[in-house]
Amino acid sequence: MKKGNSILTDSFGREHNYLRISLTERCNLRCTYCMPADGIALSPKSHIMTYEEIYTIAQKFVANGVTKIRLTGGEPLVRKDVSLIMEQLASLPVELAITTNGVIVDRYIEQFKTYGIQKINVSLDSLDALKNESITRRDYFTKVYNNILLLVQEGFEVKVNCVLIKGFNDNEVIDFIELTKNNKLQIRFIEFMPFDGNKWNMEKLVSLEEILQQVHNEYDVKHFTRLNDQPNDTAKNYKIAGYEGSFAVISSVTNPFCDSCNRIRLTANGQLKNCLFSTSESDILTLLREGKSIEPIIQKAIISKKKIRSGMNTLDKFKDPNSHNNRSMIAIGG
Repeated sequence: MKKGNSILTDSFGREHNYLRISLTERCNLRCTYCMPADGIALSPKSHIMTYEEIYTIAQKFVANGVTKIRLTGGEPLVRKDVSLIMEQLASLPVELAITTNGVIVDRYIEQFKTYGIQKINVSLDSLDALKNESITRRDYFTKVYNNILLLVQEGFEVKVNCVLIKGFNDNEVIDFIELTKNNKLQIRFIEFMPFDGNKWNMEKLVSLEEILQQVHNEYDVKHFTRLNDQPNDTAKNYKIAGYEGSFAVISSVTNPFCDSCNRIRLTANGQLKNCLFSTSESDILTLLREGKSIEPIIQKAIISKKKIRSGMNTLDKFKDPNSHNNRSMIAIGG
């Protein structure tokens, strides 16, 4: 990417080379932090990007400097033409990755290998089957847990995403870290974030400081290492000495990583979001279907990106419920 000379460079000099594409608003789980209890109004099928449109839009982003694409949802693997989408995107000169809830991931292992998908993020919020059923509203714990181990055995780079909620699963931090003792995977503890219908409040949030306090209480300081973060990393990375894997904390609320953000999001119905917390969107799909260039609207969306969390630059602003007039997470794409 040409520095400072791309439509994907914002007014703060941040270059956006990472595109997250939501393939569907549908999911086979009903996680409480991701969607309201009564579900969401799904976009009509005609409003959802076709596989041809996904590929065309992705081509345009790659031509302008995107080097990594992650497929998200909903649950991307429930989309019937997901194999075709993976095949087409794999033809582009990008790193292709996927985020999944892990329920049916075992069906796609050979396809992942064929299409060069090495990095797989899997959501798992509790190691207690009953608690996991409570938060996902479905009984798939054993299936997901076994699929995570299968992915590790098959040589994939696996990250397990765990959204921590105070009073629910914050007592499982050490249990999750212990999974890294004999398994080459990364556990990522994610701060609970506000989205439509998930009943967020600050009292439910487990901060970076609280997580590290548990770690310090459990492990000798000599065996607890802060790892070097990768460029544009959203997580602060750590490792217990002698353990196969590692763990990390994504502290979007208490310690945002906006200064190095290189991510943009494309929703399943073709809307561009320049920030996960942004309440505004840019309609790319309509322009594409009208045969018009989408580059000007992409550039406008990028250049209008706020410096910190779509303008929520303090915790007080974050606490203001009027700041959370956003889609449910399932409709954005993780």
